[in-house]
Amino acid sequence: MSRRLFDDRREAGRALAGLLFAYRDRDDVIVLGLARGGVPVAFEVADALRARLDVASVRKLGVPGHEELAFGASAAGGRQVLDEDVMRTADVTPEQVGRVVERESAELRRREARYRGTRPAIEMAGQTVIVVDDGLATGSTMRAAVLALRESRPAEIVVAIPVAPESACRQMTEIADRVVCVATPEPFFAVGASYRDFEQTDDEQVRDLLARAGAAPPGELRRGKGRGARFPY
Repeated sequence: MSRRLFDDRREAGRALAGLLFAYRDRDDVIVLGLARGGVPVAFEVADALRARLDVASVRKLGVPGHEELAFGASAAGGRQVLDEDVMRTADVTPEQVGRVVERESAELRRREARYRGTRPAIEMAGQTVIVVDDGLATGSTMRAAVLALRESRPAEIVVAIPVAPESACRQMTEIADRVVCVATPEPFFAVGASYRDFEQTDDEQVRDLLARAGAAPPGELRRGKGRGARFPY
């Protein structure tokens, strides 16, 4: 499908889960949400597939003075993906790269500790890992996450996203075993353009989702008692 407008990340997750039905009820499947915005999407996917849910923290590396322009991304565990073309065009020096990486690595450690508390990360070796975000633009953060995940030796990595440009999906096939995308709008303007509600997900919402996923058996209702319960994300 070339274009689709989702109400919110919940609907996007449910639409994405519909394309991943072959992974339902498998003991070896882990759904990994990229923090922060990917976690609400991943929660819905994990619930529909009756799979375990975990979180991966990835941070954009912004050009000093123009932080909205990314020259790469850094993943928890110390893996970086750098865009040499952007670095050359923006004249980013090795010293600047080092400072930005150090700052963002500290933020990644803070987030991982806040999200997990004393709960250890799920072992990924030999597992099928479905890596979920709320969308891709350049794909640098997803690329960093997948390359970092490769070091854990999973059996299969599936990149699953509600919306992305077709070019970004093609690039993901170079590093992932499978890529699943609900919509590839053309022209592509921004991830948020495919959502009616694209409010920022905060740390507390991520923590709450992870706690709910960990407190109930996969596939059971995790949004509170009764079908009328609401979850704020």
